[in-house]
Amino acid sequence: MKKIEAIIKPFKLDEVREALSEIGISGLTVTEVKGFGRQKGHTELYRGAEYVVDFLPKIKIEIVVNSNNVEPAIDAIIKAARTGKIGDGKIFVMPVEQVVRIRTGETDEAAV
Repeated sequence: MKKIEAIIKPFKLDEVREALSEIGISGLTVTEVKGFGRQKGHTELYRGAEYVVDFLPKIKIEIVVNSNNVEPAIDAIIKAARTGKIGDGKIFVMPVEQVVRIRTGETDEAAV
């Protein structure tokens, strides 16, 4: 099993969720986060004063999938989240050693 974390632009969340749903991934966790990479923030004007916004709002999506679903999930996220502009985000893939469903006690593949 693998855990996929994707950092995407907030307005792409619905498209990514739908793309994942289409390939059979039903559960995900979404967190509002802030950060920057090459985008390095931007300058805004507020009441005539200019200020720098270093940390940009992003969405972090976390899913756990069977190892054979990793590539389809990555492809779905990329197709749905890509705008072609800087700041589209990143995808991280990590191994998952164990999963336990708290309600039933099911473990590993049955708990995903």
